[in-house]
Amino acid sequence: MATPKDILEKAIALQPLEKAELVDTLISSLDRSDSVLDQLWAKEAESRLSAYKMGELKSISLNEVLSKYK
Repeated sequence: MATPKDILEKAIALQPLEKAELVDTLISSLDRSDSVLDQLWAKEAESRLSAYKMGELKSISLNEVLSKYK
C-alpha cells in the first residue's frame, strides 16, 4: 500500500495540468455536504441572529477581526 509520502512524490512528478486537476479533486472531496452538520449550523446561525436582534449579542467590525491577525 502506498504511503502519503509515496503519493506526494508521485504527485510532484505530474505535469502542471495533472497537478491542478488532482488539487481540484482533493479540495472538492473535502467540501461534501453533511445534512446533519448543515442543520446544526443553520440552527446555530438562527440562534446567533436572534440573540443579536434582541441585543444579547454584540457584533464587531471586520477591521477589528482582521486586526487580531496582523
